[in-house]
Amino acid sequence: MADRLNGVSVFVQAAEAGGFAQAGERLGLSRSAVGKAVARLEARLGARLFHRTTRSQSLTDDGQAFYERCVRALNELEAGAAALDSGRREPVGRLRVSMPVTFGRRCVAPILVDLARAHPGLRLDLAFSDRPVDLIEEGFDLAIRNGLAPDGAGLMSRRLSGQRMTVCASPAYLARRGTPASLEDLADHEAVLYSRGAKMRTWLFPDADGRLREATVPSRLRFDDLEAIAAAAVDGMGLAWLPCWLVAPCLARGELVRVLADEPGLVFDSYALWPQGPHLPSRVRVAIDALAARMPALMS
Repeated sequence: MADRLNGVSVFVQAAEAGGFAQAGERLGLSRSAVGKAVARLEARLGARLFHRTTRSQSLTDDGQAFYERCVRALNELEAGAAALDSGRREPVGRLRVSMPVTFGRRCVAPILVDLARAHPGLRLDLAFSDRPVDLIEEGFDLAIRNGLAPDGAGLMSRRLSGQRMTVCASPAYLARRGTPASLEDLADHEAVLYSRGAKMRTWLFPDADGRLREATVPSRLRFDDLEAIAAAAVDGMGLAWLPCWLVAPCLARGELVRVLADEPGLVFDSYALWPQGPHLPSRVRVAIDALAARMPALMS
């Protein structure tokens, strides 16, 4: 049976990638190695699976029929493995997680590292990026995202915690420019703003009815890193609108001061996001549970 399965996954990757070279990139193999694996499979089957030219490969009619059956068989094998894994109490295997840079480093990674310490069979592969990833296409088991509730086909989500935002500034800045008493006063101040590419984050404040009000603050400094914004605010370069968990140490040391304390702070929700499937692997389940249990205390 093992011999009959040899080369099947390589064949499926070649069919889905549209060529041997592209499949090799996905699998970490050379184009030649993929071609030889497919050729051996064709020899065992006694059928040609691909039309080959010097530049491309395409499925034959036999190849298309075999591909469809292989996909169903591999899906069944994966479902069976996932069913066995979901019944395990001890999580094992690689857990690949995508998360925002600062939030991931400060709040997510420490929880997952503690989880790996408690479960020696668990291996972590953590990717830090503020770029939204395609979990299925890029092969992630789990992603952590902040903001609106995720809405993606083939994805499941669970709310983990809320991040309350606050406006703050250094004592030196407030001594120089005064302390704003209302949202309207912000127009007379300077801010250090968060932006990524052409997209700038707008400062939002909920009113008594829950509707969001936008505040416009002049700015000469725009960064795509929250820690850099906090550092610039400590240096007196302007007001900053940041998560409370990030600036709490600076507030405690007196390096930053909260302003507009009477304005309710916007709460950004944090979510775990994972590919939908018939069974949730135990390594993913315990990671989500650990994050949901511990993250709210970090946000207070």
